[in-house]
Order: sequence, then C-alpha cells, then structure tokens
Amino acid sequence: MGAMDELINASVVTELRSILMSAEPNIELPTLERSRDLLGGQRLRQRVDVVRDALLEDLPAGYLAVEKVLLDALDDPRFTGWMVWPATEVVTGRALQSASLADFDAALAVLSRLTSRLTGEFAIRDLIAARPERAIATMQTWTNHDDENVRRLATEGSRAYLPWAKRVPWLVANPTATQGILDATYQDAAEYVRRSAANHLNDLSRIDPELVIATARRWSGKPDATTPKVIRHGLRTLVKQGNPDALGLLGYSGGQLVVTEPRILHTSVAWDGTVEFSAEVVNEGPQPAKAAIDYSIGFQRANGTVSAKTFKLTSRRIGPGETVTVRKTHSFRPITTRSYYPGQHYVVVQANGVASAPADFVLNKREPS
Repeated sequence: MGAMDELINASVVTELRSILMSAEPNIELPTLERSRDLLGGQRLRQRVDVVRDALLEDLPAGYLAVEKVLLDALDDPRFTGWMVWPATEVVTGRALQSASLADFDAALAVLSRLTSRLTGEFAIRDLIAARPERAIATMQTWTNHDDENVRRLATEGSRAYLPWAKRVPWLVANPTATQGILDATYQDAAEYVRRSAANHLNDLSRIDPELVIATARRWSGKPDATTPKVIRHGLRTLVKQGNPDALGLLGYSGGQLVVTEPRILHTSVAWDGTVEFSAEVVNEGPQPAKAAIDYSIGFQRANGTVSAKTFKLTSRRIGPGETVTVRKTHSFRPITTRSYYPGQHYVVVQANGVASAPADFVLNKREPS
C-alpha cells in the first residue's frame, strides 16, 4: 500500500472514535472500533468505505441524530483531516436514505461546514446525482460565501471528472449547468478557488470544447490580473490537442511549424531512471511564430497496451526560417499517481499541435533488491 492509503489508518480511526464519543457520550461505536482491523491491504477509497459503513452501523438511526453528532464534533479541533471524508459520506448517506427534501438541504448545509476541515467534494457527488438541479442551485449560492473552502466546494464538487470521486453522469450530460458557478469564481480572491475553476473548465474540454472556448473568450473580454493564468490553465488540454481556437486565445501563432523526431540520449532506460531527449522545431513560415511546445510519453500499461500522457515543455518565439532546439529529461522515479511497467515506450514532441514522429525507448525491469 502507498502513503496515500495510510492517510486513514488504525490511529486515525481510534482518534475519530474518541472525538465522536466525546461529542455524544451515549454512543459506544463498537463497529467503528473493529473496523481498525479491516484497513490493512486496502486502498484509500476502500478504507473510506469501511469507516463510513461502520459509522452508519453504530450511529443513531435517522438523519437528524447523525447531523447532531457530527456538528457537535466540530467543536473539537481534533476533528479534522482525512477522518472527515467518511464522516461526510455518512451525512449524505443518511440524508438520501430518508428521501426528505429537508434532510437533503440540511445535508448540503452540513457539508458546507465540514468542508473547512478537509473537503466535502467527494460526498456531495451523491447529492448531485440524486437531485442535480437542487444541489447545483444551492452550490451556486456558495460562490458568495465568506469561506474560500465553501466557494471551492462549489467549483470542485461539481467538476465533471473530479479525481478520486464518483462520476455523476448528469454533469457530463449537462456541461452548461455549472457555468454560473464558474463565472462567479474565475476571478475569486483566493488562488485556491481560481485554480479549481480552471480545472473545472479543463474537465469540460473533454465534453464540449466549443463551450470551453466560448467561456474562455468571454472571460478574456473582462479580465483582471489573474484571469490570463486561469484561462491558460483551463485551456491546457485543448492546447495540448492543438485546438486552433485555444492556441489563438493564448496568443500562439504559426501554422507552418515542423518538429523533428526526438533524439534520445540513451534508448535503454534503467528502472527509476530518466530518459533524456531533444528535438528541433522549425518555423517554415514567412512570419514569426509563438509556439506552445509539449511532449508526450507513450507509457506501457499492465495489459500490454501503450497509453500516451502529454506534458508541458516550454513556449518559444521562433523567427521565420529559424530552428530552435528543445531538450528535456523525464524521470521514471516512482510517484503515487502513476504505475510504471517495463517494456517499449515512446516520446513525441509537438509544437502548436504539430507532432513529431515517435522515438522509441525501452524501460528496463526493476533489478532484484
């Protein structure tokens, strides 16, 4: 198990149990206590489920009783961090069990209070899925909240492709539904919220690129000092895809670029090592070009297929007839968000969406320790 999985461990559960029993002395939480022994070998999402289910088993029946316990727990400063995630899902679970509109609205309000202790972005997905229009309408009101964590809950919780979170098909089918939230937050005072709005916009590029371009164009018409950065981040996927409208909005130009096949320093790469490569970008046009230069690594997957991931490399101004050389070292050191597999990989360099031919290299197997 990785370090992320250990964010919820036996010690965290022990402390959560202590907090809740202090908040409500009449509860004993035996299932929660036993859940500590069920966490080993489980991923983080599975651990959340184990703790959530134990809480649902132990806490009093009905939504209001659960709400009282958790709101009382907020008086304890120890009630913070990753233990809050399963607690938020207990709130939404009980609210949806009751099927009461009053409980639904109350659960949204509780999430807006709990979110400052970690985040309510994962639990709120179930509420959006159950009553999307009602949930989004409430989240729209949060964009004016005094607490930046609540404003971010509006932008992050309603993302179409929120990492680690359950998919909400309604959000994918209705990409315009969150435009009001985005328009209210892209110039937020907190960078934390603005970045969430940009990530939200970037999610929508997988669904409706024309909507994303229209939104970015509208924002660029009424910019503040932070707007260009938000737009760049929100258009990053379309830029990597060479979308001409996205490139134009960000000031990239040059339609006669040529990218040579990358030259790889060593085509045999050690496990945990690096691949070093260079490529040339040529402007064959009569006008200066501004090029967004990226590179893609074709990663070997567990099933034997190869899947590409694109990374930002640099931006360059290239004169007519000029050639620039770009270089990069890409590391294969272990990271929590990607698993590596030995075998043939490739690298491609692109400028304004114009791609080179792929250059192959091999990632070698891990040496026995």
